[in-house]
Amino acid sequence: MVTVAIPDDVVAALKERDLEGRDTGHFVADILRAYLALPQQGEDAGDLEIINAHAAELNAEAEDALSYQVSW
Repeated sequence: MVTVAIPDDVVAALKERDLEGRDTGHFVADILRAYLALPQQGEDAGDLEIINAHAAELNAEAEDALSYQVSW
């Protein structure tokens, strides 16, 4: 466990919010977990590589789907 000093204005803002009965420490831990789950710059590059590897197939599927559209 780590002890963190939170500025008074942040603590006051937390107290003003409805924390749904959660302990402030648990609430802050949930916020930090959500932040840490966000991808850092460059971490999503693998997804781009996958999309680019299948770009021709994906584009063909999109063109096929668009061919079913009718003009009004």
